[in-house]
Amino acid sequence: MDGSTNSLDDVSAESSTGCPDRLSLMEVRLQTQEDEITLLKSSLADALRKLRLHDQQIPLLKQQLIAVNPAAARVLNHSCYVDGISKPCRLSTSSLDGCHLTSNSHISNTAENGEGGDKTISNHKASTSDMCTQTEPWIPNHNAVTLALTRTSQSLSLEDALLEGVPFTDETPTKLRGEEENGDEEQTWSALVEDAIQPTTIRTLQQQLSKSSEDSQGSCPQTPTSCSPAPPKEPTSIPHGGPLSSIREDEKTLVRRNSERSKDPQDKTKLRLSKKAASSTNLLTRSPSLESRAKDLISSTGSQGSRRGTQSQSIKMFIRGRPITMYIPSDILNYEEMKIDLPSQKLDLDWVYGYRGRDCRANLYLLPSGEAVYFIACVVVLYHISNQTQRHYRKHTDCVRCLAIHPDKVRVASGQTAGVDKDGKPLQPFVHIWDSNTLVTLQQIGLGTFERGVGSVAFSNSDAGTFLCVIDDSNEHMLSVWDWNKNIKHAEVKSTNEAVLAVEFSPTDIINIISCGKSHVYFWTMSATMSGTMSGFTLTKKQGIFGKYKKPKFIMCFVFSLTGDVLTGDSEGNILTWGKSAADIKTLGKGAKETLQIMKQTRAHEGSVFTMCLLQGGALLSGGGKDRKIIRWSADLAPERECEIPEKFGAVRTIADVDGEELLVGTTRNAILRGTFSDGFVAIVQGHVDETWGLATHPSQNIFITCGNDRQVCVWNAEDHKLDWCTPLEESGLCADFCPNGALVAVGLSTGRWVVLDLQTKEVVSDLTDGNEQLSVMRYTPDGSFLAVGSHDNFIYIYNVTDGGRRYMRFGKCTGHSSFITHLDWSKDGKYIMSNSGDYEILYWDVASGCKLLRNRFESKDREWASYTCVLGFHVMGVWLEGSDGTDINALCRSHNKSMVAVADDFCKVHLFQYPCPKLKAPSYKYEGHGSHVTNVRFTHNDTHLLSLGGKDTCILQWRVKRAGTGDNKEHLASSSTVRTFSSSPENGT
Repeated sequence: MDGSTNSLDDVSAESSTGCPDRLSLMEVRLQTQEDEITLLKSSLADALRKLRLHDQQIPLLKQQLIAVNPAAARVLNHSCYVDGISKPCRLSTSSLDGCHLTSNSHISNTAENGEGGDKTISNHKASTSDMCTQTEPWIPNHNAVTLALTRTSQSLSLEDALLEGVPFTDETPTKLRGEEENGDEEQTWSALVEDAIQPTTIRTLQQQLSKSSEDSQGSCPQTPTSCSPAPPKEPTSIPHGGPLSSIREDEKTLVRRNSERSKDPQDKTKLRLSKKAASSTNLLTRSPSLESRAKDLISSTGSQGSRRGTQSQSIKMFIRGRPITMYIPSDILNYEEMKIDLPSQKLDLDWVYGYRGRDCRANLYLLPSGEAVYFIACVVVLYHISNQTQRHYRKHTDCVRCLAIHPDKVRVASGQTAGVDKDGKPLQPFVHIWDSNTLVTLQQIGLGTFERGVGSVAFSNSDAGTFLCVIDDSNEHMLSVWDWNKNIKHAEVKSTNEAVLAVEFSPTDIINIISCGKSHVYFWTMSATMSGTMSGFTLTKKQGIFGKYKKPKFIMCFVFSLTGDVLTGDSEGNILTWGKSAADIKTLGKGAKETLQIMKQTRAHEGSVFTMCLLQGGALLSGGGKDRKIIRWSADLAPERECEIPEKFGAVRTIADVDGEELLVGTTRNAILRGTFSDGFVAIVQGHVDETWGLATHPSQNIFITCGNDRQVCVWNAEDHKLDWCTPLEESGLCADFCPNGALVAVGLSTGRWVVLDLQTKEVVSDLTDGNEQLSVMRYTPDGSFLAVGSHDNFIYIYNVTDGGRRYMRFGKCTGHSSFITHLDWSKDGKYIMSNSGDYEILYWDVASGCKLLRNRFESKDREWASYTCVLGFHVMGVWLEGSDGTDINALCRSHNKSMVAVADDFCKVHLFQYPCPKLKAPSYKYEGHGSHVTNVRFTHNDTHLLSLGGKDTCILQWRVKRAGTGDNKEHLASSSTVRTFSSSPENGT
């Protein structure tokens, strides 16, 4: 027997109700830390790419300057006299700050003494040093020129000489030597790069170099130490002693960028140019905090013109502080005036695949109408077995946990667990009482009263179902009794700190209630209070005494026999018969009243007795856990018949009597079986038993495939609403895609391995491995000639497909993402790929050219894509919710007719948008039904249905697509950011 059945045998998980909350909190914290690490890795990779690009441009910069003017070679290789030592002054960020002159005192003394010759060599060096200098204002009381060049001149540095379209970033704090002497505080500057560097500063620099070269002819040899210029005759004059004398003429007016003294137009121009340089860190630090930025989806603007001479509009949005630029296609002439409407179609829930038998009890009943009632996720399903139809009660806001049928067999009570909304605020649990014929809600009780969820509900029987007993999932497991018609709570009491598995009213009176669970069985008595109003009751309990019998770890279930006895099934595999008898005075003491005591013990099953069902004639049915047996007992508990259900369906969870012979059996592996002891049992409802992620639809038929953490690959028929076949995997299946010929399907696993299955024979025709991390996406080209495999190792593996999809040969590998691959799509011609990653990158690849990364994303703005499943892109930008952090959308899918896009979010919702929806605040239809994050969505081949996968709820919902009418559920998705459009240049790289 598998491990899941063993764990269900002892029900150890239910012994501590606080564990799920603590585990959930730890999972949230872990996810937050992982998101922060991913963002840091992305920022670091982005910074390293920019640094490498900058370093590659330095040699080209020098060559360009030398080619334009040979005099630049002397400037670039000139030595700076630093503290009496000659050092080369290179034009790079690492050495600019090292270019300065000797101390002020040396220059000042030289000027005051009127000495020339070698003593004024520092003056000459200042005049011939390279352009990475900035002068200090004249110092009063000195007769000579004071040139303290201690700060890199940003306005005349690399920024002026960079190649067109290559930005320069620097965050070095500005501090002058004069400020050090005066004790002023250091000031820093930073700016955001909005535009590309224009070539005007290069032309100005060339003119200045040419003029300085002409002025220097005949005045001084080129060797710095061979001559020295004469000292200035006036304090306000600057000697001409080097090739950059034209620049030195303006040195007196050059001051710090952040100084208020720069008022003339020349300084303002330099100030404007200097503020263009900034790093990616400044891009984030100048914005709001990371937490608030995570909630911003911002469209920002840029200047006219393109780095490559083209013009286009682009939209920039931020997710968790990362800027994402998306270019507007050429066919959109006026983005600002675009209007996004609701889609012309809407969705109706057509079918629900699955059943929650893994962790819930007493969850399957048969109505007189021939409908089986059960639940999964947030939906209560009414399945007509003979007609093969379903109806759905959908008024719950979170997962349904329990069911009870009224004595009239028409009204139903269903209780749900507590949930959270998209902002993390708790949603309070409640119980709904509704009509199974009309699906109309008759009453809602307990809103604001129950904690965590509703674990068990039961109608009273002897008074035609006036009262409803409820036990919640709080630490004390509060037991309350309600007059549900009047919505009045008559009694409430703490039950136990241990898990409670079942509760029932006595069939003969309303004052006796029994509950059972871990290490206990309680007999409750309800009596009226003495207040005189008779509207209140008190509940007193008596604990069942096991006496000479071994006390089991769990009392799993109980029923009332026709004789009035109580039969309990426990985790030891025994059925205990409790009957009324005189109290044992020796055990309970004097004055003890009549009580229920164990009269008989019957060995029933190997392992736990999970469920019992009393038939009309008094016979008893019991279902076992470990042995998977269903045994029929006579009224005196003599075994009559038995059968064993197949191992693949798991243990028996619950039994519902159809007609005394035919039975419905719910199992722990989320299946519902129908059959008899003589003919055996077949599955009429099946589903996954663990979280599901992989989903793909057939290219020409109404079938689809799913896979998940339960290591099962399932092929479903969307027309017949049934499971065609299922086969086990060695690892968890996380993604899948059909080969375009429809005969094969590729499934990606959690270990980097992927297999190709034949749909007819179920055989594995190909088995390969890429890396050792989980695979997240598989996608064939439209013609089936290539297969792309996206992995969590940050690579996309490309395979050449031959022999009708049966042979695969590695073609190449797309390398460039700095985080794991999340989604990808092929272009319509099968030559290009668009991909998303975990750090919110959008990259484009030229596969035909050897898996080459297209650094200019502008070139891909008009490309047509065969499918659209990438969650980041211009055409689907409007799907992002207000306050999204980048993980709120798990999947999306464009319809084949390109009219709508479905979105699976992290808040149990499915959204339907118009396609394209490139503007924020795009309206959508919102649909509920899942009780967990929605992991995937896909349209069928003809767009008649949409399929959505639930995560932990293991549910598959099939939605019918039809024309939108009035009264639709509309939700406007708002962004907290302002929208601005702009013309910008294409972006190279990412």
